[in-house]
Amino acid sequence: MNVDAKTIVMVLIGAAVFAGVQGLTGVMSVATQKRKLNQRLKVGEKVVGVSAMVVELRKQRGLTATGSRSQNLKWLSSLIVASGLPYDQRKWLMYLAAATLILSLGLGFFTRMPIGFAAGALLGGVVLPLGFLKFKAGKRNGALGHQLPQALDIIVRSLEAGHPVPAAVALVGREMSDPIGTEFGMAADEIAYGATLEQAVERMSERCQHADIDLFAATVRLQERTGGNLTGLLKLNANTVRDRHKMRLKIQAASSEGRASAMILTAAPFVAVGAIMIISPKFYGDVIHEPAVRYGLAIIGFWIFVGNMIMRRMIDMRL
Repeated sequence: MNVDAKTIVMVLIGAAVFAGVQGLTGVMSVATQKRKLNQRLKVGEKVVGVSAMVVELRKQRGLTATGSRSQNLKWLSSLIVASGLPYDQRKWLMYLAAATLILSLGLGFFTRMPIGFAAGALLGGVVLPLGFLKFKAGKRNGALGHQLPQALDIIVRSLEAGHPVPAAVALVGREMSDPIGTEFGMAADEIAYGATLEQAVERMSERCQHADIDLFAATVRLQERTGGNLTGLLKLNANTVRDRHKMRLKIQAASSEGRASAMILTAAPFVAVGAIMIISPKFYGDVIHEPAVRYGLAIIGFWIFVGNMIMRRMIDMRL
């Protein structure tokens, strides 16, 4: 079999490009992982002392200096804490004002109606920020549930090796990436600051607002008050969390058809109306201003909303 030199050169070039891409991908993934792992440690480089670090970490999470949530608009404060976003009031207000102004002017000029300005202000100032916070909180909530069994395994192995509980909790904060690394790191800092294990884990549960974290906090609270083998309890806790996570995935798979049906049935009327308005703009032009048509469209929209709520109740299964 004769292979010319051009083919050999092309194969070598392809192999070199493939190896270069793989190496670059590996370096970037390692750098990203290292940056995530050291997110909490960057705060320690800017402050001096454990007390200052604890206060700064609480401040960045939107908490008070004592670790409690703000008493004004508790639901909003809880949502900000659960999202895990670095809280900077001045920066957030600037973003909020910019979004409100841009959407208000955009919808106002697009609709040429005063209600457009009000709708844009409501969308940019309320709906989009709350939706973004809920999205980030849900994403972080899922990551916490996925990482918690690994964190419990690290604590169990550390305890079996003879380390004290605070050292085991601090080990999770150093070795695991966010968000679980930051949460356990804050708990370890609070223990070093003078809090008990029960208090630190209870505050972590309040910050995370996750059912599995609540179970972990209840396990620690039970062991602190009644005694017992903490290692064995945490092993059982880790297995329970894994089983609950598997059950959630099974429920998600079982309800996927219902969710797809809900999205299709909800989007179909709006897609059809949009297509008709583009293809034949005058199709509804002669009757769109009739009161009967407007009332009919309002009733249809209401029933679409009711149908969505019913389908949501049918597929919303929680453990």
